Amino acid sequence: MSPTHQPAVRPEDLLPAGVDSTAINGRVVRKGSVAAFIANAVRLDSLTEDAPEYAALVTELRELAPVLRTIGLLDVFEPRSPVVGRILADAA
Repeated sequence: MSPTHQPAVRPEDLLPAGVDSTAINGRVVRKGSVAAFIANAVRLDSLTEDAPEYAALVTELRELAPVLRTIGLLDVFEPRSPVVGRILADAA
């Protein structure tokens, strides 16, 4: 039995031009969520816990963590940053 051939999924297959969000498994996922998570994680890794914006970044990462789980990102990637890994584990 030969495997079914399916084309690769392209971004526009998931979110066509002009659409800013979609529902996946009952959760609204906004365009830019993954990019926002990554930008905040990179920024967090450059700070110490006493930096003024540290707590806000942690809060935002916790809020975005369920989206990463919903889209399956954490099924195929794991963070290199121990801090981000703890945030994701705590937000599970």
